[in-house]
Amino acid sequence: MFNIEEELKKLPSKPGVYLMHDDKDAIIYVGKAISLKNRVRQYFQSSRNKGVKIEQMVTHIARFEYIITDSELEALVLECNLIKEHRPKYNTMLMDDKTYPFIKVTVQEEFPRVLFARQMYKDKAKYYGPYTSAGAVKDTIDLIHKLYGIRTCNKQLPKMQGKERPCLNYHIHQCPAPCQGYISKEEYAKSVKKVLTFLNGDYTPILKELEEKMLEASEEMEFEKAIEYRELLNSVTKIAQKQKITSSDMEDKDVIAMSVDQHDAVVQVFFIRDGRLIGRDHFCLRIANGDSRPEVLSAFIKQFYAGTPYIPREIMLQYEIEDAALIEEWLSGRKGQKVHIQVPKKGQKEKLVELAKKNADMVLMQDRERIRREEGRTIGAMKEIANLLNLPKLERVEAYDISNISGFQTVGSMVVFEKGRPKRSDYRKFRIRGVQGVDDYASMEEVLTRRLSHYENYPDLIMMDGGRGQVNIALKVMQQLNIEVPVCGMVKDDKHRTRGIYFHNIELPVDRDSEAFRLVTRIQDEAHRFAIEYHRSLRSKEQVHSVLDDIPGIGPARRKALMKSFQTLEDIKSATEEELAKVEGMNSRSARQVFEFFHIAKNE
Repeated sequence: MFNIEEELKKLPSKPGVYLMHDDKDAIIYVGKAISLKNRVRQYFQSSRNKGVKIEQMVTHIARFEYIITDSELEALVLECNLIKEHRPKYNTMLMDDKTYPFIKVTVQEEFPRVLFARQMYKDKAKYYGPYTSAGAVKDTIDLIHKLYGIRTCNKQLPKMQGKERPCLNYHIHQCPAPCQGYISKEEYAKSVKKVLTFLNGDYTPILKELEEKMLEASEEMEFEKAIEYRELLNSVTKIAQKQKITSSDMEDKDVIAMSVDQHDAVVQVFFIRDGRLIGRDHFCLRIANGDSRPEVLSAFIKQFYAGTPYIPREIMLQYEIEDAALIEEWLSGRKGQKVHIQVPKKGQKEKLVELAKKNADMVLMQDRERIRREEGRTIGAMKEIANLLNLPKLERVEAYDISNISGFQTVGSMVVFEKGRPKRSDYRKFRIRGVQGVDDYASMEEVLTRRLSHYENYPDLIMMDGGRGQVNIALKVMQQLNIEVPVCGMVKDDKHRTRGIYFHNIELPVDRDSEAFRLVTRIQDEAHRFAIEYHRSLRSKEQVHSVLDDIPGIGPARRKALMKSFQTLEDIKSATEEELAKVEGMNSRSARQVFEFFHIAKNE
């Protein structure tokens, strides 16, 4: 038994991270401290004004643990990692875990390539970005290939020069074929230099060049070429216009501001690279009562920069945050050079922060109704079902279905919905082992017995695809296993559409316009889809099964060799032992096994 009072006395006066657990041993809060002894004890001192969130959290703490670190900086890093791993209920949480793409130029290669990259590595390549749109990055890379004739293959050059034919890009004049030695390393390097100029934001040379080529093709009456150059010119102009100048100091910056209402927060980030605003993005956060704006902003910064591979030289914020100096030290260590966090008070920088704030306000206002609708169709729908069935709570639902199309291999499926959303990582498939023929009830009994026998934490509700019969099977299994979980049936009408819920021997009508009805329909459809999908995959595997698989001693390699050497199965059947033994990988023994398999079968 964990005695909080006794454990508080044992806390060390050292920096570290503490983890609060509830009575189910779930981690509900992670925090860091300069002194674990002072910080953790504060939660349990009644005289302190702890705020609404902390007051509520403390009532759920069953035990705590802690990890000692050598410094407060180490504690900060560990805190970030643990929050990301465990996503505790009472920490301010970043809802979307996004990654941003880069454009990578492999300048360390003799014939460099231009690639799409999700992460930066210390591989001597040049990286540009990050960008907020993967689609825009891919379009830009495609444009670079067309403009500058950069190779798209992954051949090791010049090692593989001349070993294969040139690809299609050479024949359509989009690659000068360095793989054949048709272009020297020096000439190719000139094209790469132009690519780097383009990616650094200097579009003047290529715009001028394309305009000259377009006019020249027009004068030569080569109108198709002229149109092609015009399209390329338009594409480059479009990219150039997006690179709006926002700063004269040409530094890399992130501008961060937020908008908060009672339960939600939206953080807007402007990405400025080389003095240009290259994109923006917003993030939704889950916040608790009592979280101050600086606390929310600080939590966002730690989670966001723990997960992004690129850190700018400067981060401009809307509010002063606690631990700013410590976070600067952490980010500077990650970047390898000094990172500055500041809150601008005047001038262009303040206007940028204010612009980010206005964008966050707009997103929150637009998303508020969408969020409300989404909660209605998920958490709200679960509450409606709980009220209909008179259940004290409803967070996790498991639904089961059986599929046995045309009498082929019966399978079972289990899908899981938590807080109204599918939790696909918990889905399960069952291949029926102990039931001969088509018997849905017996198959369902096997599925439930196998599943519930290995349970520790049971769902709040089990839903069966069917009415009284399937529900009774579930109740029978639970009685045998001495388990009590509410069970209902999802009843369908004559047209195979959801009609209602069968619960406690009564079919309960559900309002067809309600979110509860829509959620039950989604759950039933998902269980059916998952079972059918598994069934199809098994049938597909069964159909590609070869009779050669049934021959003892003939594995995949020999089967492949036989099929390669003989045109048809009939040719294999009519072959002599000597002919079979000549096949690559075969020997006299395996040849005899194949020969006897077919000829003994014929004689019998």
